[in-house]
Amino acid sequence: MSVDQSAPVGGDEEREAVAAAAAARTYPVAPGYRLNVRSGPGTGYAVVRVLPLGAQVPITCQTNGTTVTGPYGTSSIWNRIGSGQYVSDTYVYTGSDGYVAPPCS
Repeated sequence: MSVDQSAPVGGDEEREAVAAAAAARTYPVAPGYRLNVRSGPGTGYAVVRVLPLGAQVPITCQTNGTTVTGPYGTSSIWNRIGSGQYVSDTYVYTGSDGYVAPPCS
C-alpha cells in the first residue's frame, strides 16, 4: 500500500469505536482528588488503578451505575474512560449534570 492509500475500516462496531475515540474530549478530575478507576460502573467493582492529582480523562461513553456523592453533586452516571475503566461522573468536571457522551452499549 502506498502512502496515499488507506485501508478500509472494518465493520460497524469498529467504525463506531473509531468515531467514539476521535470524538472523545478530555475532562478534568476534581482538584485535590486521586480518583479510583473501577472495572465497572459502580463502587462494587474492583479498583483497576488510581488517577493522579490533576488528571484529565477522555469520556468515550456514559452509563448508569451506583449512585455516588462527590464534589460535583450526587449522580448515578459513570464515565467509561477506557476498556473496562469507569469513574463516577461526580468527580469529573463536565459542565453538565447530565450526559455529555453517548450511552455505553
